[in-house]
Amino acid sequence: MAEEYLFSIELNQDKTKEHWDPQPEQNEEDGEDQNFGVDQKLIVKMVILGKDAKVGEQNIVQIEAMGLKGKFKTPIAILEMGKCPQILLDLSIPDSPVTFELISGSGPVHIVGHNLLANNLDEYDQDVDEEEVEVNDYDDEDDEKDDKDEDEEEIEEPKKRKTKQPAKNQVNKKQKKN
Repeated sequence: MAEEYLFSIELNQDKTKEHWDPQPEQNEEDGEDQNFGVDQKLIVKMVILGKDAKVGEQNIVQIEAMGLKGKFKTPIAILEMGKCPQILLDLSIPDSPVTFELISGSGPVHIVGHNLLANNLDEYDQDVDEEEVEVNDYDDEDDEKDDKDEDEEEIEEPKKRKTKQPAKNQVNKKQKKN
Protein backbone atom coordinates (compact mmCIF):
# COMPACT_ATOMS: atom_id res chain seq x y z
CA MET A 1 0.00 0.00 0.00
CA ALA A 2 1.39 3.41 -0.94
CA GLU A 3 1.53 6.43 1.32
CA GLU A 4 1.53 9.93 -0.11
CA TYR A 5 2.95 13.04 1.53
CA LEU A 6 3.08 16.66 0.43
CA PHE A 7 6.53 17.80 -0.68
CA SER A 8 7.46 21.47 -0.62
CA ILE A 9 10.72 23.39 -0.57
CA GLU A 10 11.66 27.05 -1.00
CA LEU A 11 14.74 28.31 -2.80
CA ASN A 12 15.88 31.92 -2.39
CA GLN A 13 19.04 34.07 -2.41
CA ASP A 14 20.04 32.77 1.05
CA LYS A 15 19.29 29.11 0.36
CA THR A 16 19.91 28.35 -3.32
CA LYS A 17 20.21 24.54 -3.00
CA GLU A 18 18.02 21.82 -1.53
CA HIS A 19 18.85 18.10 -1.59
CA TRP A 20 16.25 15.28 -1.52
CA ASP A 21 17.59 11.82 -0.75
CA PRO A 22 15.24 8.86 -0.33
CA GLN A 23 17.94 6.59 1.10
CA PRO A 24 17.07 5.04 4.46
CA GLU A 25 18.11 7.04 7.49
CA GLN A 26 19.95 5.27 10.29
CA ASN A 27 18.24 5.33 13.67
CA GLU A 28 20.81 6.72 16.10
CA GLU A 29 19.57 4.60 19.03
CA ASP A 30 19.60 1.12 17.51
CA GLY A 31 21.36 1.62 14.15
CA GLU A 32 18.44 0.19 12.13
CA ASP A 33 17.12 1.61 8.88
CA GLN A 34 14.00 3.74 9.31
CA ASN A 35 12.61 2.95 5.84
CA PHE A 36 13.76 -0.64 5.22
CA GLY A 37 11.74 -2.22 2.41
CA VAL A 38 10.20 1.10 1.34
CA ASP A 39 10.52 2.48 -2.19
CA GLN A 40 10.20 6.24 -2.59
CA LYS A 41 9.30 8.41 -5.52
CA LEU A 42 9.26 12.20 -5.74
CA ILE A 43 6.76 13.79 -8.12
CA VAL A 44 7.23 17.52 -8.75
CA LYS A 45 3.92 19.10 -9.81
CA MET A 46 4.51 22.87 -9.69
CA VAL A 47 7.21 25.52 -9.45
CA ILE A 48 5.88 28.93 -8.42
CA LEU A 49 7.35 32.31 -7.56
CA GLY A 50 6.73 33.71 -4.10
CA LYS A 51 4.97 37.06 -3.63
CA ASP A 52 8.27 38.81 -2.86
CA ALA A 53 9.88 37.93 -6.22
CA LYS A 54 11.21 40.92 -8.16
CA VAL A 55 9.31 41.99 -11.28
CA GLY A 56 11.35 41.42 -14.46
CA GLU A 57 13.95 39.16 -12.78
CA GLN A 58 14.40 35.70 -14.29
CA ASN A 59 14.51 32.85 -11.80
CA ILE A 60 15.90 29.58 -13.18
CA VAL A 61 15.54 26.32 -11.26
CA GLN A 62 17.81 23.44 -12.18
CA ILE A 63 17.93 19.83 -10.98
CA GLU A 64 20.87 17.48 -10.68
CA ALA A 65 19.78 13.85 -10.72
CA MET A 66 20.81 10.36 -11.75
CA GLY A 67 19.77 9.27 -15.23
CA LEU A 68 20.35 6.23 -17.39
CA LYS A 69 23.79 7.50 -18.43
CA GLY A 70 24.82 8.87 -15.03
CA LYS A 71 24.40 12.21 -13.30
CA PHE A 72 23.00 15.13 -15.26
CA LYS A 73 21.93 18.74 -14.71
CA THR A 74 19.01 20.38 -16.48
CA PRO A 75 16.79 23.41 -15.92
CA ILE A 76 13.17 22.54 -15.12
CA ALA A 77 11.68 26.04 -14.79
CA ILE A 78 12.34 29.59 -15.97
CA LEU A 79 10.05 31.97 -14.10
CA GLU A 80 9.57 35.73 -14.18
CA MET A 81 7.16 37.78 -12.07
CA GLY A 82 4.71 39.56 -14.35
CA LYS A 83 5.26 37.18 -17.27
CA CYS A 84 5.43 33.57 -16.07
CA PRO A 85 5.02 33.33 -12.28
CA GLN A 86 4.36 29.57 -12.22
CA ILE A 87 4.81 26.40 -14.23
CA LEU A 88 2.99 23.09 -13.96
CA LEU A 89 5.10 19.96 -14.19
CA ASP A 90 4.72 16.21 -13.96
CA LEU A 91 8.31 15.32 -13.14
CA SER A 92 8.84 11.89 -11.59
CA ILE A 93 12.09 11.13 -9.74
CA PRO A 94 12.20 7.46 -8.69
CA ASP A 95 14.23 6.41 -5.67
CA SER A 96 17.40 8.43 -6.34
CA PRO A 97 18.84 11.59 -4.79
CA VAL A 98 18.13 14.90 -6.51
CA THR A 99 19.40 18.42 -5.91
CA PHE A 100 17.24 21.46 -6.69
CA GLU A 101 19.19 24.66 -7.31
CA LEU A 102 18.22 28.26 -8.01
CA ILE A 103 20.93 29.09 -10.57
CA SER A 104 19.62 32.54 -11.53
CA GLY A 105 17.50 35.10 -9.71
CA SER A 106 16.85 35.72 -6.03
CA GLY A 107 13.47 33.98 -5.64
CA PRO A 108 11.67 33.04 -3.56
CA VAL A 109 10.74 29.98 -5.63
CA HIS A 110 8.49 27.27 -4.20
CA ILE A 111 8.70 23.70 -5.51
CA VAL A 112 5.63 21.61 -4.71
CA GLY A 113 4.79 17.96 -5.29
CA HIS A 114 4.24 14.55 -3.72
CA ASN A 115 6.55 12.13 -1.94
CA LEU A 116 5.24 8.59 -2.49
CA LEU A 117 6.29 5.73 -0.23
CA ALA A 118 5.42 2.16 -1.23
CA ASN A 119 6.25 -0.99 0.66
CA ASN A 120 7.76 -3.33 -1.91
CA LEU A 121 6.88 -6.26 0.34
CA ASP A 122 3.17 -5.46 -0.17
CA GLU A 123 3.66 -5.67 -3.93
CA TYR A 124 5.39 -9.04 -3.48
CA ASP A 125 2.45 -10.34 -1.42
CA GLN A 126 -0.02 -9.24 -4.12
CA ASP A 127 1.99 -11.07 -6.79
CA VAL A 128 1.98 -14.26 -4.72
CA ASP A 129 -1.80 -14.00 -4.13
CA GLU A 130 -2.43 -13.67 -7.86
CA GLU A 131 -0.35 -16.77 -8.59
CA GLU A 132 -2.21 -19.00 -6.12
CA VAL A 133 -4.71 -21.32 -7.71
CA GLU A 134 -7.89 -22.34 -5.93
CA VAL A 135 -9.03 -25.93 -6.35
CA ASN A 136 -12.77 -26.60 -6.24
CA ASP A 137 -14.28 -30.08 -5.83
CA TYR A 138 -17.06 -30.77 -8.29
CA ASP A 139 -19.50 -33.65 -8.25
CA ASP A 140 -19.52 -35.37 -11.65
CA GLU A 141 -23.26 -36.10 -11.39
CA ASP A 142 -24.04 -32.40 -10.93
CA ASP A 143 -21.96 -31.57 -14.01
CA GLU A 144 -23.93 -34.05 -16.13
CA LYS A 145 -27.25 -32.62 -14.95
CA ASP A 146 -26.08 -29.09 -15.73
CA ASP A 147 -25.06 -30.15 -19.25
CA LYS A 148 -28.53 -31.64 -19.91
CA ASP A 149 -30.25 -28.50 -18.62
CA GLU A 150 -28.18 -26.33 -20.94
CA ASP A 151 -29.06 -28.50 -23.96
CA GLU A 152 -32.79 -28.23 -23.20
CA GLU A 153 -32.79 -24.45 -22.97
CA GLU A 154 -33.93 -22.70 -26.10
CA ILE A 155 -31.46 -20.37 -27.67
CA GLU A 156 -33.12 -17.21 -28.85
CA GLU A 157 -31.58 -15.49 -31.80
CA PRO A 158 -31.72 -11.73 -31.95
CA LYS A 159 -34.52 -10.43 -34.14
CA LYS A 160 -33.47 -8.70 -37.29
CA ARG A 161 -34.83 -5.24 -37.74
CA LYS A 162 -35.90 -3.91 -41.05
CA THR A 163 -34.59 -0.46 -41.48
CA LYS A 164 -36.06 2.04 -43.82
CA GLN A 165 -33.59 3.32 -46.31
CA PRO A 166 -33.56 6.92 -47.35
CA ALA A 167 -35.58 7.63 -50.50
CA LYS A 168 -32.43 8.29 -52.51
CA ASN A 169 -31.09 4.76 -51.89
CA GLN A 170 -34.47 3.18 -52.67
CA VAL A 171 -34.55 4.96 -56.03
CA ASN A 172 -31.03 3.76 -56.78
CA LYS A 173 -32.03 0.15 -56.02
CA LYS A 174 -35.03 0.37 -58.34
CA GLN A 175 -32.81 1.71 -61.11
CA LYS A 176 -30.30 -1.11 -60.62
CA LYS A 177 -33.05 -3.75 -60.87
CA ASN A 178 -34.28 -2.34 -64.20
